[in-house]
Amino acid sequence: MRTSAFEFDLPSTSIAQRPLERREEARLLVVNRSDESFQHLQVADLPRLLQSGDTLVLNDTRVVPARLLGRKKRGGGRVELLFLEERSPWIWDVLMRASRRPRPGEVISLPGGAQAILLAEGERGRCTLRVESDCPVPEWLEAHGETPLPPYIHRRDADPELKAMDRERYQTVYARLPGAVAAPTAGLHFSPSLLRRLAAGGVNPVHVTLHVGPGTFRPVHAEQIEGHRMDSERFEVSRETAIVLDAARTGPGRIVAVGSTAVRTLETTARCGIPVEAGCGRTDLFIHPPFEFRLTDAMLTNLHLPRSTLLMMVCAFGGIELILRAYREAVARSYRFYSYGDAMLIL
Repeated sequence: MRTSAFEFDLPSTSIAQRPLERREEARLLVVNRSDESFQHLQVADLPRLLQSGDTLVLNDTRVVPARLLGRKKRGGGRVELLFLEERSPWIWDVLMRASRRPRPGEVISLPGGAQAILLAEGERGRCTLRVESDCPVPEWLEAHGETPLPPYIHRRDADPELKAMDRERYQTVYARLPGAVAAPTAGLHFSPSLLRRLAAGGVNPVHVTLHVGPGTFRPVHAEQIEGHRMDSERFEVSRETAIVLDAARTGPGRIVAVGSTAVRTLETTARCGIPVEAGCGRTDLFIHPPFEFRLTDAMLTNLHLPRSTLLMMVCAFGGIELILRAYREAVARSYRFYSYGDAMLIL
């Protein structure tokens, strides 16, 4: 299938640059697959859209303040680093940007008196560093790192008020396990009060973990979508969650996935075997039309980039024609797109 099939016109003014004051006040475009109808509501209306007995699947990954600026010790050139994953103590995979990339063996000076030695270069801007700091790297990142916002959210480097706001709001209220460099953005709409209202209505929340990597923003350059390869990401499904999902699979309620990362975790787990079993590992599952969904009955998701893997997943679930019509409706009605934007519920 051609990548151009997932194109639509999106004005730059539709891209949300800041979150709303209240999380659940985001607009909600409800897409009903059975009659191909649309409703225009708010995320706060979810308790009347979901039913007692539904299972709400939330990704509890926590965004790490993984972006840092350093300087090459020799020459002083600026280096931008995004810390991705710890291979072993003090050894990290990172994304690096620099006008002239350091060579293996070169030293990079980092905030807080730390430094890093470039060990090896990889593909797509990746490299491996050994970090030398006075405390474990996760603690050092918490003290000196910045929130790794997507490239389409523009910030002035010197605005501390915006940085503080992003550190709080580019994180779900139920984030628990550090490891992501991007937020599972559909979950940003949930407040503690909304979660309480859903639970009071009989909606059962469960948590999975998928540590979102930079591949979520990687554009599809292949002319045919089958030529694209997803970056692998770490996931985990606990024994308690597996038991609930297996019961929900055969029960009267729906399994409602919050975000593309929850969908990828569910569908990866389903392909490991039914009944659902606990487990952890890595997934590079690319969900695009046609695709057989085995666990996901409904999906809450944000509004995504044209030609993106995220849009392709949504089209696989809702149908290409219906979803692109919904996206044109969202643009026409001035919905806010992307990470800090509005949401879509596909039933």
